[in-house]
Amino acid sequence: MTDSGTGPTDFTARPASAPEDWQEGRGAGLADLVRRCGEGDEASFAALYDATSAKVYGLAVQVTRSPEIAAEVVQEVYLMAWQQSARFDPTRGTVLGWLCTLAHRRAVDRVRKVAREREREQTYEDQRTGPPVDQTWQEVEQGMKTHEVQTGLSTLTPLQREAVALAYYQGFTYQEVALRLDIPLGTAKARIRDGLKKLRSALGGQA
Repeated sequence: MTDSGTGPTDFTARPASAPEDWQEGRGAGLADLVRRCGEGDEASFAALYDATSAKVYGLAVQVTRSPEIAAEVVQEVYLMAWQQSARFDPTRGTVLGWLCTLAHRRAVDRVRKVAREREREQTYEDQRTGPPVDQTWQEVEQGMKTHEVQTGLSTLTPLQREAVALAYYQGFTYQEVALRLDIPLGTAKARIRDGLKKLRSALGGQA
């Protein structure tokens, strides 16, 4: 196996030559698959993934409480496993224990990262000053035709457009927007306010 830092990019690949003998003595078989991965055998990597990924994913979901984040953790774990397979020592623990340790660490890191990002977003929102969002929307609406507003909406980012549409076309409150998008309340308010300001700017200051 090379030290290029890369590995199989398609973890769901099923090479025709995937080994079958790993099933003879499951623990020893998994260790043998890891050994073969360390030699650069992608077929063994696919077999290792098939045999263990369900448990790794289950652990990641349990920690992150998010199927999407858990799926990303699984991808990271198996890339790390491919890169580190040549250094795996079966005398220090089982393959599944090794993979689950990697998954737990990565999942905890992701949870902490998300928490830090949300905290930063909330702090940023709390420190911001400006006119109330409702006032900004009223300024946009005044004297504007519906089709002009629709055209202006196309200039927003997808996240801004989604939040603005929920708040002002579907009548959601800020709290409801935050819950619907699974984001902090401050982030929802910021997206709506920034989106409306950008909308007003895109309309050439007509409001």
